[in-house]
Amino acid sequence: MGDQVTGREVRLARRPSGVPTQADFEIAMTTVAAPVGQVLVRNLFLSVDPYMRGRMNDAPSYVPPFQLGRVMDGGALGEVISAPAGSPLSPGQLVLHNLGWREYAVGDQQAFRVVDPIPGVRPSAFLGALGMPGLTAYIGLLDIGQLAAGESVFVSGAAGAVGGMVGQLARVHHAGRVIGSAGSEAKVEHLVRDLGFDRAFNYRDGPVVAQLAEACGDGGIDIYFDNVGGEQLEAALSCLRPQGRVAMCGAISQYNQTEAATGPRNLSLAVGKRLRLQGFLVSDHMHRQAAFRQEVAPAIADGLIRVDETVVESIENMPEAMIGMLQGANLGKMVVKV
Repeated sequence: MGDQVTGREVRLARRPSGVPTQADFEIAMTTVAAPVGQVLVRNLFLSVDPYMRGRMNDAPSYVPPFQLGRVMDGGALGEVISAPAGSPLSPGQLVLHNLGWREYAVGDQQAFRVVDPIPGVRPSAFLGALGMPGLTAYIGLLDIGQLAAGESVFVSGAAGAVGGMVGQLARVHHAGRVIGSAGSEAKVEHLVRDLGFDRAFNYRDGPVVAQLAEACGDGGIDIYFDNVGGEQLEAALSCLRPQGRVAMCGAISQYNQTEAATGPRNLSLAVGKRLRLQGFLVSDHMHRQAAFRQEVAPAIADGLIRVDETVVESIENMPEAMIGMLQGANLGKMVVKV
């Protein structure tokens, strides 16, 4: 047996009904032992992502559900404490992994991927703007949405980790107009002032279809990047131009619903407008990661793309961070600093 440490981990205590509560989580102290030949990592930052809400349910999906009484896994950034002789990993290196909500992680060296620090970029950005959320935005906008210069883009959940990157990438790729929706006046102001959106609106202020139509003017939109579903998807279908595209990334407005969600009432518009609605999973596009990082990392380092983060301190506050993210408490990527 190799190194042994004691640390905290977050487990799923019960499956939530509706919005999760603190009682759905358990903070446990555990002894972590690294068998000979495995790597021991001390986590620095843990990722909190919307898709994790679906994994709290015991239901079929594209990713297995969390198991009751077991650690909730997910993206994490840590520092190598020890590695076996001959390993390409060495103490002090920063690594990414998917072993999740714990202070210490143990695994085979294949479970960890080294990240090289970038001057001027916070390491936690590898969980957000330079990680899965950033790649999701890149794939959804450019590969699924097929943005062309001069086209107009609408993104819902625009102040979140994915949405904020979509808007900024659209600007970098010379979109004609970038429109975003968010859930507070402060976030709306941030989208326009700090992220370069042309227009933004608070979806809580009134019917989304009216607000979106006003933001579009007479032009309509060519691409809708959907993080929210529900009313915002229905509004986008009304405002999309012929041959418009919808990149269907998520439907956070429905994640905590206890009753079956209803579809857009105007879906028939997709026929007459010849729209294309395509769902996608970023895990199907990992081959694009090198191109994504090659473009986005210098843009972040040069200040062309802003990295927004909401940092919650201490692993004990992971449940609070998760609940807050699902209710829109975050600006940009939600991470927990261990």
